[in-house]
Amino acid sequence: MSSRTAFLSKLIGIYCIVVSLTLSAHKQATVEMAIALIHDPPLLFVTGLIALTAGLAIVLCHNVWSGGAAPVLVTLIGWAALVKGALILLLSPAEEADVFLSALYYARFFYLYNAFSVLLGIYLTYAGTKSTVR
Repeated sequence: MSSRTAFLSKLIGIYCIVVSLTLSAHKQATVEMAIALIHDPPLLFVTGLIALTAGLAIVLCHNVWSGGAAPVLVTLIGWAALVKGALILLLSPAEEADVFLSALYYARFFYLYNAFSVLLGIYLTYAGTKSTVR
């Protein structure tokens, strides 16, 4: 695993763990924030710009489709962030509410989404750390 992959794996992994555990501790407030964000176009625009920029940065510096699960996951996360950022910028607020809140059943599957994110974070952190410790 390259040093870039190891760094991004640890960065994304630790981010996923910390954010998911924090959000899980405050489910109702998190769901209310997500709903409020969808109904605040200027803040949603800035969020879209940040997601697009983060995704584009990962895709441009780490578009790796081989070498094991961790490099491919880092690349997929970069592409997912890029697509999400583009969707946020392109869709209307009503369409965004349909996609991000209704179609994905965000409130209903809240803990499932967060559990997946924690598990992904644990794997990426472990893979990134394991590759740099020799």
